[in-house]
Amino acid sequence: MGKKMDEWMPMPMPPFVRSIIASLLSNADNSFLLLAQKYKLIQMLRYILLTSYVFFLRFLPSVFLDKYDAFKVKPSHKYAHDTRNDTAIGRVLSQLLYTLNNIPVSSRKYQVVQSLAERIINDNHESGVHALHEVNRVVLSAAFAKTLRQLETRKGEGEDGEYYAMRLGQVVRAIGWMVMGGEGSLSGVPAEKLAVELLWLAQKMAACGCVEESIWRMAAASRLGFLALTADPHLQSSLVKLAAFLLKEAKDVGLDEIEDRKMKLHMQVKLKMLQSWLPLLCRASSNGADAPALSISEKAELEKVLEDIIEELEQEEQEQVLSLWLHHFTLCPSSDWPNLHACFARWCSAYRKQLLLE
Repeated sequence: MGKKMDEWMPMPMPPFVRSIIASLLSNADNSFLLLAQKYKLIQMLRYILLTSYVFFLRFLPSVFLDKYDAFKVKPSHKYAHDTRNDTAIGRVLSQLLYTLNNIPVSSRKYQVVQSLAERIINDNHESGVHALHEVNRVVLSAAFAKTLRQLETRKGEGEDGEYYAMRLGQVVRAIGWMVMGGEGSLSGVPAEKLAVELLWLAQKMAACGCVEESIWRMAAASRLGFLALTADPHLQSSLVKLAAFLLKEAKDVGLDEIEDRKMKLHMQVKLKMLQSWLPLLCRASSNGADAPALSISEKAELEKVLEDIIEELEQEEQEQVLSLWLHHFTLCPSSDWPNLHACFARWCSAYRKQLLLE
């Protein structure tokens, strides 16, 4: 399963390649535009080619995502259809989280709504009543899924493909922007707000003992992890904090499982978590952010967590993760973190010994 899931993991295009492609497209468009002004047939051909190309860029990713969905590990509960907790307290908590999701952080009501939601969550958890624990689990899981989905599907502004297709002189420049990371990239305060709220929800789920759902969903969000590589530094910082928190929570998940099938399922989720978010940890920029996402001690702690998770994996899966780490680690000259050199050396040594035994 690991190989199939990895096949659909998008790899970022090196910056110099993006620049070359964008330059070629721009030069080609200028030449084509001069000819198009003289010959209507060429103008029509140019329009058809550019429109087709934008269509290709817009709709091809959905084909790959549909195929990738077939390899996703599915959660053990269908939270969206769980009606056992359709209670007044559950509905109130859902409404509070929905309101929190939709009002700006700058509003003086934001902290009021968040405090009310926290009080209900804490009271439910401390009650010792299973039904109230289920309310927390169902409502928090649904809120996390909704917020993550909002962040995954959020698009950059000013990137309407149909508009650029009709404005022939601007299409190639728009495509060049897409090639350089503009299309589908995440930026701006709303996206950062969603990421901060995801961390808050994940922390509440961990405190309530139902963090596994958020780990699974974050692991499956590989497209978001890819888009985050070109995101605004503030958003990158928030996503690094979220990924770091859930990786720490994921480390011990499933270790006490007795059933081999469930243990393998947990390991697949951990593998996907690494594949989806290790690139961002390697390449997130602190330039432009108010402060580093993680302190020195937090970085050291997360390095140990990453090593522990990697060394739980099968050797072939370790190779996949360490190759991914090496690729992104070497592409970011401004950062020497996460430092997995020792883990890489141990894998090489173990693999060498295995070859000698064979």
